[in-house]
Amino acid sequence: MEQSVLIKDAIVNEFKTHRNPAQTEAMESYMKDQFSFYGLKTPERSKLVKQWLKSYASITYSERVETALLLFQERERECHYAALALLEQVSNQPPVSAIAVYKQLLTLKPWWDTVDMISSKLCGDYLLHYNDELTTITESWSRSEHLWVRRASLLNQLKFKDKTDEQLLYRTIHTLKHEKEFFIEKAIGWVLREYSKTAPESVIAFIESTELRSLSRREGLKWMKNKGLYPAPTKV
Repeated sequence: MEQSVLIKDAIVNEFKTHRNPAQTEAMESYMKDQFSFYGLKTPERSKLVKQWLKSYASITYSERVETALLLFQERERECHYAALALLEQVSNQPPVSAIAVYKQLLTLKPWWDTVDMISSKLCGDYLLHYNDELTTITESWSRSEHLWVRRASLLNQLKFKDKTDEQLLYRTIHTLKHEKEFFIEKAIGWVLREYSKTAPESVIAFIESTELRSLSRREGLKWMKNKGLYPAPTKV
């Protein structure tokens, strides 16, 4: 734990050194005043994080988790992003225990920005690696009492492309499609839009045969409409 505290303190102090008060109000407003910010825009923050990832490349997975949890105790959102970056660095070869960590992080100071990264990247990498757990975890999370865990059950296959378990995806949408919750409706549309880039005919058939909320349907069809794939071109 001592090593993790030192790493956390080093990251926080570096953020404080580069604080940009001129940017904080706009960034906090964009995030609906859910969090405080140091005012670091993405390029500058990414540059700092890249340096840390090189410096801490050899730390153990346990130390990464401990550091991430400590960073999530900080008020400023940049610290939470740094925490996820430390875990993402080794997300292609996660230990079996990683999924419990990711689920915990989904419920720590949650908002769409961290939840979407945890879902589509960390959970996605984990479930590609441990594919035999995909169905069990997705179905369990889709019935969670926690909004952001349910959203994660929709987005964990977001980047799977041709590795998508189509039937599982559609079952999960059926489980959640009746929720009057913006972040669920949006996630359904988003994952359908992404999967339509791989299987447009399947997604069209699903959308046309499924009662979806208007936001989900609109988002799900957006890419195909832009590409002229929906409605299907008239044959002559």
